[in-house]
Amino acid sequence: MRISVPREIKPEEARVGLTPTMVTSLTAQGHEVFVEEGAGLGAGFSDDDYTAAGARLTTQEDAWARAELLVKVKEPVGPEYGFLRPDLTLFTYLHLAASRPLTEAMLDSGVTGIAYETVRVGRTLPLLRPMSEIAGRLAIANAAHHLQFHAGGPGILLGRVPGVVPATVLVIGGGTVGEHAARAAVGAGADVTILEANGDRLRQLDALFPNARVLMSDAHRIEEELPRADVVVGSVLIPGAAAPKLVRREHLPLLKPHALMVDVAVDQGGCFETTQPTSYHDPVYSVDGIRHYCVANLPGAVPVAATQALTHATTPYVMRLAGGIDAALADDAALADDAALATGLSTRAGRLHSPGVAAAFPDLPAAG
Repeated sequence: MRISVPREIKPEEARVGLTPTMVTSLTAQGHEVFVEEGAGLGAGFSDDDYTAAGARLTTQEDAWARAELLVKVKEPVGPEYGFLRPDLTLFTYLHLAASRPLTEAMLDSGVTGIAYETVRVGRTLPLLRPMSEIAGRLAIANAAHHLQFHAGGPGILLGRVPGVVPATVLVIGGGTVGEHAARAAVGAGADVTILEANGDRLRQLDALFPNARVLMSDAHRIEEELPRADVVVGSVLIPGAAAPKLVRREHLPLLKPHALMVDVAVDQGGCFETTQPTSYHDPVYSVDGIRHYCVANLPGAVPVAATQALTHATTPYVMRLAGGIDAALADDAALADDAALATGLSTRAGRLHSPGVAAAFPDLPAAG
């Protein structure tokens, strides 16, 4: 199997899809691994590290052209669309429901796309979880910064000090992102409320956070809680699908004038109606006087830690794909033999295989 790792070209992205340790394991099994020059530098790996592990260094064009299996971190961006082709399997985060242009490019090319974010084992998302953990914690760290006066905020301390009322943090969605955002906020001493719609998960969160308010989430409860919040963290996920718009523009007048809205669901289109993707270079904008922090791809800020966490999770799946990609992708029945990878299948031969993406774009061709 020819396996390639390109350098990520999405702005502010420095993670890498394979570590030198993974390359060693793959080459030991007889696979050829091609790594674009400089692909691992931001994650702490030199070109020499990869060549010592048995990889061959190459250019961007050659990495894509040689690959039977291409392992990335982030979805292809415009300049990479031309590299997609029918005999290529792409294994990466895709977030197709948030991007019609990318979805159409994937379908037009006939590429087989397997999305990290929808690989499922039982009720867990093992390839999304490590990045969600990091994103939840970074959401609070960045919120704390942007509450500060010199960052354009109101001059509020997120945490607790004697005699001073702490900031109030409202976390909408109690999944992995929400849990870790709540952990960071509670740890800082903030006054934290978590809203969660699933009753079983709500009970888990209530046991995990005795020092937070854990409440059932619905439209009425969200409207009740918004006026209390100094920070609103949106962390709602429907795997593979566009995020639901739980806070709408008409809700903004309910918020304190200095409130900060942090949408961690931005990669899936955002769970605030007023969400617009931003970057670390220019992270905050205002709508009706309310500041929004909607940085896409939060874990990109810590590429060393994020690469380690991600590749620990992806390694067994990469090895599985490399070991039997031709058989596994020969037909739908064979792919179904690996239930986890089957749930990650997003596109194949010009058709959508992800129900969430098909629901977002009902006019695009989908598998029957």
